[in-house]
Amino acid sequence: MSSKKKNGETPEEIEIETEQLPAEDGVVLDDAEPAEKEPQQSEQEKYLRLMAEYDNFRKRSAKERESIYSDVRADTITKFLPVFDNLERALAVETADMAFKKGVEMTLLQLREVMTKLGVEEIEAVGQSFDPCFHNAVMHVEDEAHGEGEIIEEFQKGFRLGEKVIRFSMVKVAN
Repeated sequence: MSSKKKNGETPEEIEIETEQLPAEDGVVLDDAEPAEKEPQQSEQEKYLRLMAEYDNFRKRSAKERESIYSDVRADTITKFLPVFDNLERALAVETADMAFKKGVEMTLLQLREVMTKLGVEEIEAVGQSFDPCFHNAVMHVEDEAHGEGEIIEEFQKGFRLGEKVIRFSMVKVAN
């Protein structure tokens, strides 16, 4: 670079002349800006990739936390299902003590209400067509009175929590 001061000019009026330097491959570089922009773009790309990785990590962690919560909830409910079964069996037995029977009915009703509040639904079985996604067929019988694949008896209630089946219904199916 060369600068020239002409006679009578103030420092603000000094005109700077720039020389153009040829690059090695014959390309003329006017300024140093393109060389500075490449590292800046590289750093910008690294930053964007890092932000995307962090965002993916945050979403994956939130999803894992949510799935852990639903898995623990399903495991806890599964532990109470034998209590539910025993209360239903107790109601099925004939008894002369009506106060005892009323107490068992109230306990079963309360357990059903708690399970409903937790989002647990009973899987419908009797009269429905067999669906292996919800039912476990333990018996098959030939019965002309019922349609093909119709469930005619339920041995154990099935339950689901949202879309997840926590216990399949044990059923008898007509062929």
